Amino acid sequence: MRQALFLTLLLASLLMQGCAIVFPGNRGHGPLQTVEYVDLQRYSGEWYVIANIPYFGESGNVESRAIYAPREDGRLDDIYLYRDDFGAELERMEGVAWVKDETSNAHWKVRFYWPLTFDYHIIALDDDYQQVAVAHPTREYGWIMARQPRISDSDYQALLQVFADQGYDTAEFMRVPQFPEQVGQPGFQDP
Repeated sequence: MRQALFLTLLLASLLMQGCAIVFPGNRGHGPLQTVEYVDLQRYSGEWYVIANIPYFGESGNVESRAIYAPREDGRLDDIYLYRDDFGAELERMEGVAWVKDETSNAHWKVRFYWPLTFDYHIIALDDDYQQVAVAHPTREYGWIMARQPRISDSDYQALLQVFADQGYDTAEFMRVPQFPEQVGQPGFQDP
């Protein structure tokens, strides 16, 4: 039942997103500026979702993370793991991603349910591939992810600034609890 509701809401959201393509919904800002180059082998692996702009598909999830793995067909597996609450069963969604800009490898398309696709723009990535900021052209979706389940407040603020510089309202971002003690803390989503 939850998957059917999720699919219905996702379809509705993406249909509205399609309207945003016809009627630009980038909040009056130009195209996103991505990083110069992403080494897909180094980028592959597990990323903890440190923060996002909550939306129906991820809002209230805890211990969420994404796993990217190269496929033989040149695309990437995109696996999203999460719990509804600490102690709840681990949930898994499997998608596929493919690179749209092969010069930089920083603009992807992602699909969890055919035929719906979602833009994925890597707008910040540290040299050690430990922290990343992922954006969407509408500025209504965004993710801060890291290889570890915690990052420093200064790193978090620096990544928020990257979003702000690209036209995001960073007040919309909320941290994702990765540990039970984070639930109920200021700035964290509630499960």
